[in-house]
Amino acid sequence: MWTLDELVERVREALEAEYPGAPNGRVRDLPDRRAIRWYSTIGLVDKPLGMRGRTALYGPRHLQQLVAIKRRQAEGRTLAQIQEELTGLSPSSLTDVALVPPRLMVVIDEEAFGHQPERPRFWADHTAEPGPAPAPQPTPPLQPVPARSTTATQAFTGVALGGGVLLLVPSAVSDRDRDAIAEAAAPLLDLLTARGLTSADGLIDGSPS
Repeated sequence: MWTLDELVERVREALEAEYPGAPNGRVRDLPDRRAIRWYSTIGLVDKPLGMRGRTALYGPRHLQQLVAIKRRQAEGRTLAQIQEELTGLSPSSLTDVALVPPRLMVVIDEEAFGHQPERPRFWADHTAEPGPAPAPQPTPPLQPVPARSTTATQAFTGVALGGGVLLLVPSAVSDRDRDAIAEAAAPLLDLLTARGLTSADGLIDGSPS
């Protein structure tokens, strides 16, 4: 697309061969930047197609609209009359009014809208041809991690509760401790007996079975 200055230059080139100029001395022969912005504000010319940073960008239809405006002004028509004629004008009809040389309608600046020419990829063009892909290697099975046992390094004291039930305590147990444990474990032993989880041998007497 074109910047505003580039658009003005193309309008000049389109009109310089045959445009006789406006009959009213108060009308400029060529539209300047301010006039084009005013035309866009009042809807006589389309809004810019986009922006490149803070620079407005224009295309072939803007060129045709501006040339058509100046041609009609040269015929003595007012802006109101021109706007009434050009509003909603089909592309082919606008082309007939503007008579812009085809060479000026060619858009060269494709980079304005991101259509940048493809640049050579240095890293791709200077690398060796890829070889065959390596064969996939089988994934080794996961090896179980043995659980760390504390029984091998820590001594336990067994306290018989009766019915073949043995309580392991990680410290030495006194006779007084055994009596207290037997008394506290009586409800648990009853539950185990009721569920058939004890043997017929052994009593809760505080001594090993």
